[in-house]
Amino acid sequence: DFAELFKVKAEMRPSVAADGAAAAHYAARVGALARRENLPPFEAGALAKIVEFGMRMAGDRSRVLAMLEPIDDLARESAYFARNETAQRVTAAHVERALGERMLRLNFIEEEIRRLIAEGTLIVNIRGTSVGQINGLAVLDVGGYSFGRPSRVTATVALGQAGVINIEREARMSGSTHDKGIMILSGFLRARFGQQHPIAMSASICFEQSYSGIDGDSASSTELYALLSALSGVPLRQDLAVTGSVDQYGTVQAIGGVNQKVEGFYRVCKAIGLTGTQGVMVPRTNVSNLMLDPETTGAIERGEFHIYPIDTIDRGIETLTGVRAGTIDQPGTINYLVDQRLKNMANILRDRPLGETRVVQEPAPNTPAPKPPAPPEPPR
Repeated sequence: DFAELFKVKAEMRPSVAADGAAAAHYAARVGALARRENLPPFEAGALAKIVEFGMRMAGDRSRVLAMLEPIDDLARESAYFARNETAQRVTAAHVERALGERMLRLNFIEEEIRRLIAEGTLIVNIRGTSVGQINGLAVLDVGGYSFGRPSRVTATVALGQAGVINIEREARMSGSTHDKGIMILSGFLRARFGQQHPIAMSASICFEQSYSGIDGDSASSTELYALLSALSGVPLRQDLAVTGSVDQYGTVQAIGGVNQKVEGFYRVCKAIGLTGTQGVMVPRTNVSNLMLDPETTGAIERGEFHIYPIDTIDRGIETLTGVRAGTIDQPGTINYLVDQRLKNMANILRDRPLGETRVVQEPAPNTPAPKPPAPPEPPR
């Protein structure tokens, strides 16, 4: 019946181009709302903040949100705080306060996680260096409020032929997209280091202190950096957090939730103590999606926090280690050290003597089958 009743199909775009026409439409919408509901007039700075909010909701500086109900709600909340201060006009400060109060109403879980990290209950290192350990970033959504949470990702390597073991998958805590990211990571290793000798290793990758399911491939580059560090023995900077997916050729690809991830790590660093060297490595293709809050933006402008756009795994590992990535033929480089480690492990496994075949359990002796019991005699 649907095809009989509805002849015209229309699709609503979630976002539109952030041009002058869109900004004018936002201003007209807010002005009409103010007249209809008798709200104070909005200054140009307040309207600019509302348009920025629309860009953040769209997830792109070149787009704005097309669904205007959230814009109406923000305008009403901003006007409320302006009236509380008996202000004649709604200013940019009122819009920022409305956004801040909205976050404070919903960020209890985020604050608790940040407190546990600051107290050391949840281990997240933001100073020094470490081998096979790196800070990954995930986005948690709790009751309609999403925030970034840093997690410690570790990798260990040993002799064997099991390949890359995803501990989350073994524990049935990993989604299909995350499993795909681990498989792509294995494909990268085979393509780069498995052309002249077999990759004979058993490596395990884990999100430490993670007690819920994990999905998405945005941590695949993070896991690859940890694995390269464990293989090469070169330590990684712990004052940087990493996000980004990777393909089999080592290209770092765009991910979602980049604003929440950057802001989440900044807030953790602020809670523990800013050192001026901390920052986040993001895919270069996500730079156009950055719409950070004023506090994080201010810290970046003052040089207290940093954003590193990354386009390849080689560029990322150089940023994390300070050692040139190079090639497998250039001594002293990361790729050379990884290739030599894999080659040595393959040689050790190849040269190991075959072990004896031992009987673990003796077979049961050949005894005659028992006779069937005699049939019961009939009663007399």
